[in-house]
Amino acid sequence: MSKELPVNEQIRAREIRVVSKDGKQLGIMHPKEAMKIAEEEGLDLVTVAPQAKPPVCRIMDYGKFKYEQNKKEKEAKKKQKTMNIKEVKLRPNIEDNDFNTKLKNATKFLKKEDKVKVTIMFRGREITHPQIGRELCEKLANEVKDIAVVEKKPSVEGKNMIMVLAPRQEKDQ
Repeated sequence: MSKELPVNEQIRAREIRVVSKDGKQLGIMHPKEAMKIAEEEGLDLVTVAPQAKPPVCRIMDYGKFKYEQNKKEKEAKKKQKTMNIKEVKLRPNIEDNDFNTKLKNATKFLKKEDKVKVTIMFRGREITHPQIGRELCEKLANEVKDIAVVEKKPSVEGKNMIMVLAPRQEKDQ
């Protein structure tokens, strides 16, 4: 855990609810009494719910508890999926074969669970025809609609038009 829990002498509450190592309620008592019980069993008194009224403390092996917490955190980190953003750049007057190549790349990225940023680069006066870029974005989105959803609709930013596609989740289908 990122924040340390009060243990043994660090517990500052006047009275605490004590839970034994096997989960039985021992009742509400003064921290000194609970410490004495924990010492007799060779264990620590650990605050597990400091925000409760009165705070809940448990008699347990603190070293083992910290080890288990770290293990759980590492497992959670392993299960997290990092999502990358890949970019596919197009021009408004792109040829069909070039478009198909870019489409193939975008499809490959989406199948790998990466987001795809589609950038249409306008040069010179091409920017006066943003509808061409929008049509290109729609064409690409329609081609991959079975594996992707449009996360950000096409919008002009400077001399570029940008659209973001995200991989379709199982529940979206």
